[in-house]
Amino acid sequence: MAPGILGKKIGMTQVFDEEGRVSPVTVVQAGPCVVVQRKTSEKDGYDAVQLGLVEFVRPKTVNKPRAGHYKKAGVELGRFLRELHVDGAKGGDLKAGDRVLAGDFKIREKIDVIGTSKGRGFQGVIKRHGFAGGPSGHGSMSHRVPGSIGQSSYPSRVLKGTRMGGRHGGKQITTVGLEIVEVHADDNVLLVRGAVPGPNGGYVVLRRSER
Repeated sequence: MAPGILGKKIGMTQVFDEEGRVSPVTVVQAGPCVVVQRKTSEKDGYDAVQLGLVEFVRPKTVNKPRAGHYKKAGVELGRFLRELHVDGAKGGDLKAGDRVLAGDFKIREKIDVIGTSKGRGFQGVIKRHGFAGGPSGHGSMSHRVPGSIGQSSYPSRVLKGTRMGGRHGGKQITTVGLEIVEVHADDNVLLVRGAVPGPNGGYVVLRRSER
């Protein structure tokens, strides 16, 4: 059994259950994936599976080390490659060249989704950290500034870790314990309850949750 699957976020929609209750879901193009390498504790020191997302990619866009890695495994080239740790007993039946499909997952199964959040660029403290900001009227000249960032006499410096403006977003985010609502095996599509990190079209890793 594969520890997870790679995919691409399509977007969000909503579905209704038998009782008419609505649920927000994220549509994920999950797979097809291929096992590029199987790492074992005897040879590599730990157990893991390298998965590659099968999609069209021009050969010239893949560098020579990555292309050689795929060629050694005897699988088609891919742009998105990730490694997932596995239990030696659970992942022992996987080997290079095996396929991992959306149909391997079941409805109501819990998964963890790993993705890169949307990059917001340089932002101030209100948007980046949720500061309240200053008064909006009555002659105030400090509407969206952070205010005091240190002391005067002691320690006379800005302490490390002080929350200020800077780059916001563009970080790896793991959303834990999401539930699979629907599985469309023919189209390699999974509907996951709730929001998934990243923009539409962004790559995500769907890992079987252990919680």
